[in-house]
Amino acid sequence: MQLAVELAAGRKSSLWLRNPVMLAAGTCGYGLEYARIAEIERLGAIVSKGTTLRPRRGNPQPRTREVPAGLLNAIGLQNPGVEVVIRKYAPIWATWQTPVIVNIAGETVEEFAELAERLEGVPGVAGLEVNVSCPNVRAGGRVFGDSPEAVAAVTEAVRQSTTLPVIVKLSPNSGDARPTALAAAEAGADAVSLINTLTALDIDIEARRPLPAHGTGGLSGPAIRPLALRMVYEVARELRGQGGQGPAVPVIGIGGIASASDALAFIMAGAQAIQIGTANFVNPRTGVLVLEGIERFMQEHGVKDIAELVGAALP
Repeated sequence: MQLAVELAAGRKSSLWLRNPVMLAAGTCGYGLEYARIAEIERLGAIVSKGTTLRPRRGNPQPRTREVPAGLLNAIGLQNPGVEVVIRKYAPIWATWQTPVIVNIAGETVEEFAELAERLEGVPGVAGLEVNVSCPNVRAGGRVFGDSPEAVAAVTEAVRQSTTLPVIVKLSPNSGDARPTALAAAEAGADAVSLINTLTALDIDIEARRPLPAHGTGGLSGPAIRPLALRMVYEVARELRGQGGQGPAVPVIGIGGIASASDALAFIMAGAQAIQIGTANFVNPRTGVLVLEGIERFMQEHGVKDIAELVGAALP
């Protein structure tokens, strides 16, 4: 049974996953705690917590709020900064068989490029996931991912600054991810991942204030799965080389995946790999359970290669 996936074919540093199951940024930290309670070596890859040039304290508490069928979070990219990641975590990652992809976040195009430069050639760093859901301080706080032009500028700057595989993580908040996906693909992305969280809020009726304390947060979990699946399906149709509008670029599906059937739906919608996020907080072994469920499905249906299922639901 063939489960391996290649996400950066033809690059100097190709990105091979032993299987298509990944853990999403911000849901397994830097992997160290996760490695003590779940079989990290069985997964295809993990994506690290979002990393910035300098340390960030994050937003004030409360920063999370459980809602029906989902989770609101406004962590605010709390992290120790890229130099600590290089010094403290990357040497440990270099001893793992499971590749670690570093999620990077910047407030300017130049910051994204500098992050890519600093992570270039660092043992233990297998690739970059570019978080374009960040506010662009030079555009009055407008999110990079809302504009195809801004996404292209960030992608091109990162691509020119590194030989590592580059995955661009797309925002769903513009309503249609296809223009930004095409922009990323044409600017040199090796893959796109989607969706990031949806902007949302709740209200503390006793305090009569919005929750999280930041004012708004990102909605994740099962509540967003059908929307995420629709966006993955649409983007996968676009990024099919000659069959679509843009160059053939792999798609990584994210959004409310909590079971093997969820993961298989995203794969059949055109995702070559998937990321598990909020479900990790419910059960840290979700990734392993999803992988085992995919393997059972393939055995029961006589599928020898996961590639036979990728895009099976596309026209």
